[in-house]
Amino acid sequence: MITVKENKLNTAQKAQAINFDPHKYGTFAEIGAGQEVARWFFRVGGAAGTVAKSLSAYDMSVSDAIYGKSQRYVSQERLAHMLDHEYGLLQERLVVERGAEARFFVFADTIAARSYSRQQDGLGWMGIRFQGAPGKEPNDIVIHARLFDEDNIKQQEAVGIIGVNLIHAAMEYTNDPHKILGSLKDGLEPWRSEIGMARFSGPDYTGVDNRLMGLELVKQGLARASLFNASGEVVHPTQVLYGKSIIVERGSFRPVTHTTLHMLQSAMAQFTKEPNVKNEKVTVLFEMTLQNLKDSGEIDQNDFLDRVDILGAVGDELSENYHVMVSSFAEYYRLAGYLLRYTREPIGVAMGVPTLKELFEEKYYEDLEGGILESFGRMFKNDLRLYVYPTGGPDGTTVKVENLEVDTHLQGLFDYLSNNGSIRGIDGFREDYLKLFSRDALEKIRCGDHTWEGMVPEKVVNLIKERGMLGYKSSASE
Repeated sequence: MITVKENKLNTAQKAQAINFDPHKYGTFAEIGAGQEVARWFFRVGGAAGTVAKSLSAYDMSVSDAIYGKSQRYVSQERLAHMLDHEYGLLQERLVVERGAEARFFVFADTIAARSYSRQQDGLGWMGIRFQGAPGKEPNDIVIHARLFDEDNIKQQEAVGIIGVNLIHAAMEYTNDPHKILGSLKDGLEPWRSEIGMARFSGPDYTGVDNRLMGLELVKQGLARASLFNASGEVVHPTQVLYGKSIIVERGSFRPVTHTTLHMLQSAMAQFTKEPNVKNEKVTVLFEMTLQNLKDSGEIDQNDFLDRVDILGAVGDELSENYHVMVSSFAEYYRLAGYLLRYTREPIGVAMGVPTLKELFEEKYYEDLEGGILESFGRMFKNDLRLYVYPTGGPDGTTVKVENLEVDTHLQGLFDYLSNNGSIRGIDGFREDYLKLFSRDALEKIRCGDHTWEGMVPEKVVNLIKERGMLGYKSSASE
């Protein structure tokens, strides 16, 4: 079978395609970084067929007068005010004249780009409210973009390109969210930007699970990580990580076992006693990497959602402020670097002895000039500590931080990190949990061996059985 590759339109062609379609008509409202999106539609010609209004309420007083006061001007809250206000006006003023044949839309963005006084990554919110067909109730697509170019002009250029991509994709591929996401960075080199969050809502997206959209962002390389809160809603990292102490546990969580849960509970108990950790600001993260999610080379969406729901069943036992994160961070130093974008407060990482031993395998750092020393320098930057749960040894012994042996030439490095508190053994572990493994519980779940029920928390047992998760097969005795 021959696959025909789709020819992608460039940015100008996308703007023209919208301009020359008489059934698409809307408003552009932009704050910060110029009016880079609207500019494209004016410069390619035919804008009179598309643009009902274009404005930039750049002054804060003017912005407040139009959209109401907001605590932060580069925020979801401000974007929502912009979409609400402008779409209401569009409907009020044009529904009689053009509502029967035109699909109305409002594009809005609020962006902070690099400037003389702001020498850092650009970032901000973009959204489009649009009709899937004339006269229908509108949909919303909201995204967060981060801009990595080193100068203001380049960041503004990126804003314009992403905005045109969003408008074109929403209007042309309305019923294909995956294609919409895949179009957002057309015309941009991958390193220039990141789409850290995307949320779909409205009548055309009633069947869309935004957790899968978050997963898709990571799979397509548009984001390094996506986060979901206790209610299963996608959130941006700034909302839950900014200025917080963070404790994170990585795993497959397929399923959560007593060991998985107790490891994090024990690590939290030690972490929150650290003198510089403020308990009211601790965020708990369950992290799954793309590699954790792969089964036979592919990621099963239902399996992914099962795991997220299982984590939801136990998360509230740990903290009201727990979140699930899916990431592309194979190495822990990359995870640490990502978290350090958002906080300078302490970070704790809970792991078992087998994972700690893997950290000291030099083959994982061959792509770094400084090898394992560079990776550890990045990982233990600021105030990051590893909290390590023991494991059962093959000879019946218990392997802990205190008696773990690594390669001889790395033992000095291991001892240094242990002695200065960067690597800490977890106190209060349970001997009966040391030989409980997720992979064994999963095998028993799938073959109908009811003994798996003793390996996982009761809430998880009930959820798996009620919903038939993870290939659950009832035992003969049930």
